[in-house]
Amino acid sequence: MKVLEFMTSKVEYVSAEATVYDAIEKMVDLGIRSLLVRFSANDKDDGVITARDVVFKVLAKNKDPKDVQVSQIASKPIICVDPEVDIIEASARMEASNITRVFVSKRDKIIGFVSLMDIMAAKLIMRARGENVSV
Repeated sequence: MKVLEFMTSKVEYVSAEATVYDAIEKMVDLGIRSLLVRFSANDKDDGVITARDVVFKVLAKNKDPKDVQVSQIASKPIICVDPEVDIIEASARMEASNITRVFVSKRDKIIGFVSLMDIMAAKLIMRARGENVSV
């Protein structure tokens, strides 16, 4: 199964210049765990900020999220895969990089992402279809 079949295609962004507080508001309002960070108009320059980054790098250190810019805690570069990559290969990339999501890009343009939850859902569907594939 290809990542294209299971990826989340609605990618939310935040500017690198935004405050972490702005990112928190957006993540909480949308009920999401990460935002793609725009450092420039070029997708190759993007980073990512996750709920884990916010909690461990800001809140747990008792920093004021209004005083910290997203660019200060965003992870960069992001790990990307092609939409035609097999879901097993995507999960191996996630394991090798110790990350919980990979972004999907086509012709250097981000078109979605695949998370651990997407991988688990794919496994259930593969099993229901009678496919015997380890993830």
